[in-house]
Amino acid sequence: MTQLANAPAPVDPGSTAWMLVSSALVLLMVPGLALFYGGLVRRKNVLTTMLQSFAAMGLIGVQWIVIGYALAFGASYGGWIGFDPRLLALSGLPYTQNFADKAIPELVFVMFQGKFAIITPALISGAVAERMKFSAYVWFVLLWATLIYCPLAHWVWNAEGWLFKYGVLDFAGGTVVHISSGVSALVLAVMLGPRRDYRPGHGAILPHNLVLTLLGAGLLWFGWFGFNAGSAVAIDHPVAGHVAGLAFATTQTAAAAGALTWLLIEWWHQRRPTSLGLASGILAGLVAITPAAGHVTPAAALVFGAVAATMCFLAVQMKPRFGYDDSLDAFGVHGVGGLIGALLTGIFCFIPVAGWAMGGGPGQFVKQAVGAGVAVAFAAAGTFVIAALLRATVGLRATDEEERDGLDISVHGERAYHQVISS
Repeated sequence: MTQLANAPAPVDPGSTAWMLVSSALVLLMVPGLALFYGGLVRRKNVLTTMLQSFAAMGLIGVQWIVIGYALAFGASYGGWIGFDPRLLALSGLPYTQNFADKAIPELVFVMFQGKFAIITPALISGAVAERMKFSAYVWFVLLWATLIYCPLAHWVWNAEGWLFKYGVLDFAGGTVVHISSGVSALVLAVMLGPRRDYRPGHGAILPHNLVLTLLGAGLLWFGWFGFNAGSAVAIDHPVAGHVAGLAFATTQTAAAAGALTWLLIEWWHQRRPTSLGLASGILAGLVAITPAAGHVTPAAALVFGAVAATMCFLAVQMKPRFGYDDSLDAFGVHGVGGLIGALLTGIFCFIPVAGWAMGGGPGQFVKQAVGAGVAVAFAAAGTFVIAALLRATVGLRATDEEERDGLDISVHGERAYHQVISS
């Protein structure tokens, strides 16, 4: 019997199941991020901080379906932007169509990539916590995802993108996700100004609940296995299956190395190890290995985790000297960690990718540096323009009274905790 002309393309059940699970794991990272950030702010701002992450799930969840996927993975126009009218609202994408040469439905790939698009702008919220207007944040996330994230994803991950063709390696988002969000976080924090009671060098504003932060770090670590290992896209092919396994192993290794390194540095530097330091080290290791997860060995992942934790620790320690208020160290961990990971990928990579025989060395290091530089420049310039536009229209910052009282009650009319007074 011959196959019917309109019969659905065959799918690999193992690959499809793994990508569905990976998509769910990446989405779980967003509540994990909300807990991580929510525990680090003061109790009067915990709900609005967590809401910023959850709001991205709704905002970009819709934006990605309506136009985001078309811009990032549609037919390329000169390697700069994608577009395909059939992908608008996915109205012309049959549910029986497979993605590229992978034996998985394209809708599964759409969902997987959509979770990346959700969490990336949510990362930026850590730099502007406790003082940005919620209306401005909503507009910023929508504009940033459309004008910054989607083009950058097209350049790096679309097979016709100009940075992809140039040879920049970004296995799971070191450049597209972490450098772009970290640099944008720094620009936005500077433009917004420090919190009203932020005094560099005169004591930090203390977090209200580190238990939430540790729980969030654990969920991020767990979800990151889908983030990185899922980026192999399919496991039906022998090479892809092995790369997924490699990415899983390097993710675990780098996170553990980052956690241990930060803990030891802090123990030596401050004479006491802290839960916040451990959580920060976990994040630094995870961020750094993201661009390299499927391209390097577990031994190299130890280096990624240790170097990233060291450099991110230094970046966080240097923040008071520069006077900017990156509230929850979005730049110090994601921006710096992403840069470290992208550059180290050029030194340690060895895995064949898309038919290329890759190997670390000066040539690949230069390509990685170019990719990182482009991401820094594009994210910084784009964020400045978007923030300036919003500042001139809806305004960027909450009022002094709202900030003093806390955004939970003054903006949302809610409290995370209600004090019980016994009679």
